Amino acid sequence: MGVNPSPPGRNARDATQRAGEVIELLEVLWERGRNAVPTAPVSPSQLRVMYCVDRDEGMNLRTLGEALGSAPSSVSRLCDRLEAIGFVERSPSPTSRRELELRLTRRGRAYLRNLRQQREEALFEILAAMPSREREALLKGLKGFVSAAEGASSYPSSAVPTERTMRPA
Repeated sequence: MGVNPSPPGRNARDATQRAGEVIELLEVLWERGRNAVPTAPVSPSQLRVMYCVDRDEGMNLRTLGEALGSAPSSVSRLCDRLEAIGFVERSPSPTSRRELELRLTRRGRAYLRNLRQQREEALFEILAAMPSREREALLKGLKGFVSAAEGASSYPSSAVPTERTMRPA
């Protein structure tokens, strides 16, 4: 006589609620990290642009707009602001004279590197306080989450972290 397992939908619902709580906590930590980086802070929308360009160096505005789910005019304004503070540069595409490629500047890369370092330090403090067994379970769960996100058709592929952009725990 075994224990009746809970229905699969219940586990997914519980996990969804818990993930939502974690995301809210991460948003607070992320904002704190963003404000701790000394160079010009960027808006969350501008930061998403920088993440996309970092993952897909040389992407054009149309591809960026698709990844963000934003209108071309909005994407162009975001890039204008990032270019004005020296974080992004646009250059002619070698394959099409009608397109511009987007790249992070040295200053933009340094900003992301410092931001990621601040955020990783905040996460490290929390994760270091967890028992090893729970950290291992979390890592396994996060890898499964990324795999599922990669398979989800409604999730833009350029926004899914890759092995290149994911840091080992």
